[in-house]
Amino acid sequence: MTLGPPKRELLMLLMALLLTQGDSMKPSRSPLVTCTCQNPHCRGPTCRGAWCTVVLVREHGRHLQEHRGCGSLNQELCRGRPTDFVSHYCCYSSLCNHNVSLALEATETPGVDGQLPLILGPVSALLALVALGALGLWHVRRRQEKQRGLRSDLGESSLILKASEHGDSMLGDFLDSDCTTGSGSGLPFLVQRTVARQVALVECVGKGRYGEVWRGLWHGESVAVKIFSSRDEQSWFRETEIYNTVLLRHDNILGFIASDMTSRNSSTQLWLITHYHEHGSLYDFLQRQTLEPQLALRLATSAACGLAHLHVEIFGTQGKPAIAHRDLKSRNVLVKSNLQCCIADLGLAVMHSQSSDYLDIGNNPRVGTKRYMAPEVLDEQIRTDCFESYKWTDVWAFGLVLWEIARRTIVNGIVEDYRPPFYELVPNDPSFEEMKKVVCVDQQTPTIPNRLAADPVLSGLAQMMRECWYPNPSARLTALRIKKTLRKLSQGPEKPKVIH
Repeated sequence: MTLGPPKRELLMLLMALLLTQGDSMKPSRSPLVTCTCQNPHCRGPTCRGAWCTVVLVREHGRHLQEHRGCGSLNQELCRGRPTDFVSHYCCYSSLCNHNVSLALEATETPGVDGQLPLILGPVSALLALVALGALGLWHVRRRQEKQRGLRSDLGESSLILKASEHGDSMLGDFLDSDCTTGSGSGLPFLVQRTVARQVALVECVGKGRYGEVWRGLWHGESVAVKIFSSRDEQSWFRETEIYNTVLLRHDNILGFIASDMTSRNSSTQLWLITHYHEHGSLYDFLQRQTLEPQLALRLATSAACGLAHLHVEIFGTQGKPAIAHRDLKSRNVLVKSNLQCCIADLGLAVMHSQSSDYLDIGNNPRVGTKRYMAPEVLDEQIRTDCFESYKWTDVWAFGLVLWEIARRTIVNGIVEDYRPPFYELVPNDPSFEEMKKVVCVDQQTPTIPNRLAADPVLSGLAQMMRECWYPNPSARLTALRIKKTLRKLSQGPEKPKVIH
């Protein structure tokens, strides 16, 4: 079937209806799902809508074109075939359209609910190899253009995705800005899947309620592989969604490489592949290590930089929405080889954009860690429709992380053993009611050691903790103010030593 010029406008109208980006529409009554977005209307590699779509069209004088996107308007388009489409398909779960192809079935129309689409099997592996080869050639060509002083089509903005700790490693080169999908932080989905299936697991380095973390090898380089348990599937979806739709590359945010859902040993495994940091979490690091005041400041400042980057909204085509973490704690902060921190675990994060005033909470039933919950969360007074409320709970938790760092800092030869916040008041795994009594009813905060007053840096940290723990959430410091104050402390009489 070919379309003459008179029908082209009709085709584009129908395609726009079926492939409308859900996140640009008013919220649908149906739960929103994340879909792969590859069509002329896309703003990034994914979109959100009431359902996902794949549409196959043949325009006048052209080959078949396959478009992917989101639907949020007329569901009748999914039930009956628009006559100007060669074929189309709708599905209703997150990312369900990114591994579906209609291109090989150009005369038959797949059913919507009862018939399965043509899923790429061996063909996907071949396409993956072709994609990687094309990506490599494109990468070389773009580098040559840059060397001749030409401007990248993406703009010379903030998409600098070098894995800086790996220097000129293959991984660092692979994550160069030329390999990105535009506005997001991730590689193209097909490339992500190829990378994931080239990773060999070496050793398990951590376990928790979420699942396991392994150290893996990809072409001789260490990567971290977080394998989610089946009951925490929504956290995997949420992290995958955020990393692939938001510009998150930052020295103090854990570097994302790939995400993959795969079948291994007759069971489905959900993988999230990130940079590997051998020191582990800040929680682990503080168990083993005592700190000099300047190292304590270095850890605190770098963590604050990561939190400030999450909380800020960056406007423009290369921007990002504001993000609140909602589960900030020392176990979710990693220590890099240069002894700076980076923030990890975005499975509970919420996003907000001022332009649309849309608060994206996700649909994860998991709650945060009780020990780090702010009083307004524990007494269920938090305004869940107000994005600022979530940022204020992050600041409360950040104050507790500062307290953990300060306890392990040496002042006049004195240092204390590591303890979690409220260790003397609640058991190891406190209940919601136990934390509520301590924090809301008794209005307790962790005891700040008197010895911190003897050091100008640590006395500054102590005052900052108090201002993170105000009962009135709106009176607490902002992440940006914390970051600026810590940087000012680091520029005091004794400059911090750079530790390698």
